[in-house]
Amino acid sequence: MPITPLMPVYPRSPVRPVRGEGVYLYGEQGEKYLDFASGIAVNLLGHGHPHLTKAIQDQAATLMHVSNLYGSPQGEAFAQRLVDATFADTVFFTNSGAEAVECAIKTARRYHHAKGNPHKNVLITFTNAFHGRTMATISATNQEKLRDGFAPLLPGFTVVEFDNLEQALAAVDDHTAGFLLEPVQGEGGIRPASQEFISGLRKVCDERDLMLVFDEVQCGYGRTGKFFAYEHYGVEPDILASAKGIGGGFPLGACLATEKAAAGMVVGTHGSTYGGNPLAMAAGQAVMDVVHTPEFLDHVTRMGERLRGALEQMIPNHDHLFESVRGLGLILGIKMKTDSRAFVTYLRDRGILTVSAGDNVLRVLPPLVIEDAHVTEFVERLSEAARQYEVAQAAA
Repeated sequence: MPITPLMPVYPRSPVRPVRGEGVYLYGEQGEKYLDFASGIAVNLLGHGHPHLTKAIQDQAATLMHVSNLYGSPQGEAFAQRLVDATFADTVFFTNSGAEAVECAIKTARRYHHAKGNPHKNVLITFTNAFHGRTMATISATNQEKLRDGFAPLLPGFTVVEFDNLEQALAAVDDHTAGFLLEPVQGEGGIRPASQEFISGLRKVCDERDLMLVFDEVQCGYGRTGKFFAYEHYGVEPDILASAKGIGGGFPLGACLATEKAAAGMVVGTHGSTYGGNPLAMAAGQAVMDVVHTPEFLDHVTRMGERLRGALEQMIPNHDHLFESVRGLGLILGIKMKTDSRAFVTYLRDRGILTVSAGDNVLRVLPPLVIEDAHVTEFVERLSEAARQYEVAQAAA
């Protein structure tokens, strides 16, 4: 069979969306899906949000792209808002999460190079992490499924056990540039780091002049009920990678850094043709208009508690399938006792979209605009699907 026009690197499901509205997607034949996957934590405002849609339409009709050779009033304005809202002093805009993490890696290494310590170029990373699909970001993981067939990988990464402070500290040596981690692992199974772990990493970074680099591509931008997940820990990173939700569906990422961390990122050290173009900045501004308010973040917290509570009430009714719920806000994972991928497929065929994750976890990533009625609908339909699945398994 000849190769398909779209390179066959995805086992694409039969779901073929052509339209979205709020928390629902519609297929070619009018099939309706409750979307609790959100494009893998991307569609924070759901589908067709009027403020985001209008901002993109207006900007597309005005100016889409000019390159970073010229001044960027749109980029400057959005960067200033992010700086005002976070730990950061400066921002580099990218097109994706992997690019944002690449920029973060380069920034951390360049910091030490600029200080006359080019040998301090190794980042300590953690088991089950997912940082992207570029050569650097797969080199930063220990997941063989991401790395297989792409050798030689890039040097400069040491992987230790996630949430194990003792191992992390023991790995620090004279070549260490810092730590790279997701404060809440997404692909790895919706695993929030402990307070002790995050605080301990910050402490050693302060003591030894190392860079604490957070990958908040999936867990950041309001999804945990805070603007960024680091706020839950009372600890600030030196560098942070953001993407996914930051554009609400428009391809956009950002690398945020303190003035100290970015001291080595001078003219010529990094670049991007499309990064921060006017169209992306319009999308980013529109999303931030909605997400970065106390009322919206309180809503995410409230819906997260409501959804988690409903799931915890449901689990005992299906204890052959489900074990527990974990996560923060609206980045939740259901630990399963059966194959999570098979169950995700079963749900999809019944009009419920979720995402599988490592550690046999079902990821629940709804748009942040969900209301009580959507929580009720999801849990009731999930429970009924679980009942049917158990019957089908028993019959098999």
